Amino acid sequence: MSSQNSLDPLWPRFWSDVPESDRAPLREVLAELLGRGVLLGDEGSGRDLFLLARDHYRSHLEDYLAPLALELIVDDENSLLQARPRTESCLLLARFDKDETLVLLALWRLFDDERSSGLQQAVIITVDQLWAALKVYFDKIEPPEKSHIESILARIKRHRLIRTAKPDGMTQLGEMQIEILASLARIIPFDDISAWQSKVDQFQPQINAEEDTEV
Repeated sequence: MSSQNSLDPLWPRFWSDVPESDRAPLREVLAELLGRGVLLGDEGSGRDLFLLARDHYRSHLEDYLAPLALELIVDDENSLLQARPRTESCLLLARFDKDETLVLLALWRLFDDERSSGLQQAVIITVDQLWAALKVYFDKIEPPEKSHIESILARIKRHRLIRTAKPDGMTQLGEMQIEILASLARIIPFDDISAWQSKVDQFQPQINAEEDTEV
């Protein structure tokens, strides 16, 4: 059997202990973690993949991701796996442009506020609420155009950081619902609100000390 494993070009020799029946689903787990950063395990086939990885192959995945500077997060509460970049050395860290970063920062704050209140498990907002939050958090700059929000959300969604849903009878983009997932809070981790505010301030125009001094 060992010689057969060594000849299999689609399977690493250091995982020769993984039975044939688990190899295809384990490939799916890796494809999600490396391609999107997150595997959602709260519904459908994702549930079986999550349980398989969590219960039987956690150490396998941790060892596989380590050389890529990725940390495996197993989130039982939200039923998800996440390959979180170790930002100081990870070459696979997703690069978001300025507008995408502004939206991510707003989503992080909305998620943190809801979770801190302890009022609900799922954090669901609308595009209108996101737009309003952007104008509050970044009051000294122009936020992303509302027409651009949908494409930004689509990219963030591909990274499994949010879910979106169009309610029945939806007539405009502002009514679209956004579920902010726990994975988003880890991709841009802040220790507290002051750390978040420091990042937000980097995008605000700096006041010239001389202009700010009354004569």
